[in-house]
Amino acid sequence: MRQIADSKHVEVLIHGLADAVAAVRLEAPADQTWALVGIRNRGDEIARRIARRLDAHGDKPPVPVGSLDITLYRDDLSEIGSQAVVGTTDIPFELDAVHVVLVDDVLMTGRSIRAAMASLIDLGRPRRIWLAVLTDRGGRELPICPDFVGLDLTSEPIEAGEHVYVHLKPADDKDQIAVGPIG
Repeated sequence: MRQIADSKHVEVLIHGLADAVAAVRLEAPADQTWALVGIRNRGDEIARRIARRLDAHGDKPPVPVGSLDITLYRDDLSEIGSQAVVGTTDIPFELDAVHVVLVDDVLMTGRSIRAAMASLIDLGRPRRIWLAVLTDRGGRELPICPDFVGLDLTSEPIEAGEHVYVHLKPADDKDQIAVGPIG
């Protein structure tokens, strides 16, 4: 497995995402409500870290953070079958008329994002859904385009049999982005 970003680089990437979101929020009217919703299992940790950075800016009210489990919305659920593990969705705020920044760790085909948007819309009617990804690997199968990207790997030589792995504390022993064989 080859490391693409160490813990310091991951921190810089997340700070960059937060700063990009903050810049857009600053341009928005003061009465707009914003929230971050991270896709489990790594997107929700990235969303929490972005929120801490946004709150440190102190120029707008704190941003609420939620976690979204998309298992039942996946289009490959029949292939996963009985191995599917359904997690919990925890969005402790209303989504109606809110600018939601949907956060994920790796964007590739766009299918997870499609599932996440379907799930969000079942829970409410956001004013707008923005997409922030820590890593854009490329390889889209659906017309999904991120609004905020930490690390663009679309021009990297990543083979079809390789996977982009995002490791984040506390779920993992360290923060890093690596590329290695699937499995």
